[in-house]
Amino acid sequence: MTTRRMLMPEINWSPPEPRSGLLGEWDKFVGPGATSTEEWVQLIGGLALLAMLGVVIGLNGGSLNWTALQTIIAALLSFDIVGGIITNATSAAKRWYHREGRTGLKAHLPFVALHGVHLLLIATFFRGMDWIYFVVAYAYLMAAAALILLIPLYLQRPVAFALYAGGLLLSFYVITPTAGLEWFIPFLYFKLLISHLLKEAPYQP
Repeated sequence: MTTRRMLMPEINWSPPEPRSGLLGEWDKFVGPGATSTEEWVQLIGGLALLAMLGVVIGLNGGSLNWTALQTIIAALLSFDIVGGIITNATSAAKRWYHREGRTGLKAHLPFVALHGVHLLLIATFFRGMDWIYFVVAYAYLMAAAALILLIPLYLQRPVAFALYAGGLLLSFYVITPTAGLEWFIPFLYFKLLISHLLKEAPYQP
């Protein structure tokens, strides 16, 4: 038993205070106290995924016929969502976003709701004002997030996984994928329902 305890990583739910100035703003984004390894994982992992997306989009670029504005929007959304998937999954972020006093709907639902802007941009600039797409995708996201936050903690993980799987079916077979952005809803739902909302023990060395 003693050996097992010695091998268990330390769990500390109390985040350090964010640093001052611009570094403090960075801390509030990725979570104060992030290790250098966590920051490198975010950087390298994010760049690798963005590069893969760039290749995929580039290979289909001839058939997409995107305008310069569409290309910029797609790039910004890619950066935000890919970075968010990795950042929100780190121990530093878990400790920060799920710290004492930040629980339930009031703490997390506004962050999820803000991503309606992402869906609005897709519906407007890539789907010709497809409001059915926007309403269905956004309603599912908000309903799923609310359900995850309202149920007991020990049920949140399996329910979130089930709801994410349902979101995949929704994105592929109900509202249909967006050409060149087939990854968008699967990545967006993963960032919010899995990476951000799920409270996990912030193991750190």
